[in-house]
Amino acid sequence: MSEQQKEMRMAYVDTLMELAANNKNIVALESDLMSCTNTGVFKKTYPDRFFNCGIAEANMIGIAAGLSTLGKIPFASGFGCFQSRRVYDQFFLSANYAQLNVKLIGTDPGVTAAFNGGTHMPFEELALMRVVPKLTVLEPSDPVSCAAFVRLMADEYGCHYLRIPRKAVPNLYLENETFKFGQAKVLKEGKDVCFIALGSLMVNQSLKACEKLAADGVSAGVLDVLTLKPIDREAVLEQAGKVRAILSAENAQKMSGLGSAVAEILAEEGCRCHFARIGINDEFGEVGTQDYLVDRFGLDVGSLVKKAKELLG
Repeated sequence: MSEQQKEMRMAYVDTLMELAANNKNIVALESDLMSCTNTGVFKKTYPDRFFNCGIAEANMIGIAAGLSTLGKIPFASGFGCFQSRRVYDQFFLSANYAQLNVKLIGTDPGVTAAFNGGTHMPFEELALMRVVPKLTVLEPSDPVSCAAFVRLMADEYGCHYLRIPRKAVPNLYLENETFKFGQAKVLKEGKDVCFIALGSLMVNQSLKACEKLAADGVSAGVLDVLTLKPIDREAVLEQAGKVRAILSAENAQKMSGLGSAVAEILAEEGCRCHFARIGINDEFGEVGTQDYLVDRFGLDVGSLVKKAKELLG
C-alpha cells in the first residue's frame, strides 16, 4: 500500500478531462452536484459538452440515453443512492434495454455517505445493478484503478455502473498497472484464509486484517475483485483451492451483492472451503462519521479478524 493518496472524484474527473481533450464525443451530465463530484471543472473547460440536469436524476438518464443515440459518450454522475434507486427503471429501459452507451457514476457508496445519513446511504445498489442484463458493474479500489476503468468505459460500447467514494484513498497499484473488465487482482497471497474484497474501504480493511492475523500466526490473503459483474470466476476458484476459508467483504448489503456472487461460484463448483460474508446485515443506514459507521455495521478490522478465526476453528 502506498502512502500516496488522491481523491477518487478527482481521479474520475481528471481522467474524464483527459479523454475529452482527445474525443469530442465525451460529454458529462450532472444532477446539480458539481461541487460534490467536482465536475464543475469539466463544465468550465467544455461548457458545450456539460449538462446540469438539476435534481431530476431520472430525467438525466433520459437525456444521457438521447445523447448516446447521437453518437455521444455520456458520463452521468451523482450520489449512488440517486444513481440506483431513483433512476433504476429509466436506466434499465432507456439505456440498457435499448442497448445504448451510457456510463453511470455513483458516488458515496455505503457508509462513505457518512453525515448524509440513511436516506443517502446506498447499501443496496450493488444488488440492484447486478441483475441488470449485460451491465458491467465496477468498484475500483484506488485512484489508479479508477482512472483505468474510466478509460476502459469510454473505449467499450455499452452501459457501465462505476461505484466510487469521493474522498482520498491510498494508492494500491502502480501507475503502469493494467486492468481489464472481469479481472480481479491478488494483492496478497495467503495459505489459510482469503478475503475477497470489493472497493477501497473493504480492500484496505482486509489488508489491515491480514496484518493482525499474521501476528497470530494466520496466513491471510486479499483478492481485489474490482469488477462485480462480470466477476472473475477463475480467480475466486483459484483462491478457494489454496486456502481453508474464504470471506467476502463489501461495503453494501451482503444479500445479492458480492457475498452472494462468491457464494454462487463456490456452491456451483462444489468447493469445500469454509465461507462467510462480511457486509451490511439487512439494515438501513444512519448518520455518523465514517469510522463510527464502519464499527456500527461490522465492517471494522476486528470483525474481519474475528470472523476469519471463527472459520478456521
